Amino acid sequence: MSVFESIVLGIVQGLTEFLPVSSSGHLVLLQNIFGMSEPQLFFDTMLHLGTLVAVVIVMWKNIVDLFKNFFSKFTLYLVVATIPALVFGFVFRDFFEDAFSGRYLGYGFLFTAVVLSVSEILATTIAKKRKLGFGSALAMGIMQAAAIFPGASRAGSTIAGGLAFGLDRKRVASFSFLMSIPVILGSVVLQSVEIAREPGVVIEWLPTVIGTVCAGIAGYFAVRFMLALIAKKRLYGFAIYVAILGIFVLLDQYVLGLINWAS
Repeated sequence: MSVFESIVLGIVQGLTEFLPVSSSGHLVLLQNIFGMSEPQLFFDTMLHLGTLVAVVIVMWKNIVDLFKNFFSKFTLYLVVATIPALVFGFVFRDFFEDAFSGRYLGYGFLFTAVVLSVSEILATTIAKKRKLGFGSALAMGIMQAAAIFPGASRAGSTIAGGLAFGLDRKRVASFSFLMSIPVILGSVVLQSVEIAREPGVVIEWLPTVIGTVCAGIAGYFAVRFMLALIAKKRLYGFAIYVAILGIFVLLDQYVLGLINWAS
């Protein structure tokens, strides 16, 4: 991996982790464009660590409040919202790992487009705004679990789940990003264990460090941007973007053949 590739992947990971466009989908797409046939496991782990630091910095007041009121309903809501991703990730692990070849990437992007569009339609038709509860937390958690699939956006899916339940837009965005912390942390821990078990792993430190820093910086601005945007704007623009991306991927896989997709 070149330094240029690590910078591009780091910036893209940082931005798309918190925008409703799928970070995993963009990384899979770029890695296929760059011709990376082998998984960059340690590099991917460090990129996630960079984005984890970014969301902690932006949400530090919320995190402090969470620990001050640790035995509260809000903490239980976070636990409920985290469980589905843990269960789905464990049960369907082999399927999700196979999907990272990019085989179903176009369908994942189209899924995100549909989810974002439907959630906005439902949000405008629900007059009464509801408060966060166990049902809405579970719905957002299930959407987060579905977004393990490359091309399906974690941020987009969780925000969509909250909007569809009639939650306040600003509250939805804040809870969505807090939800990301245990999931990203769990991903970093699991990938670190896999790396430790892998014999003879060669680590390219310079690209890895640069990519991690870029992911952290880009992620910081992406979180702040989305917190401000979701309260005022709708998600149709992102839906159109991922729909175009999904159509392009499918056309390339079945017709154009511009990208040498990993098998």
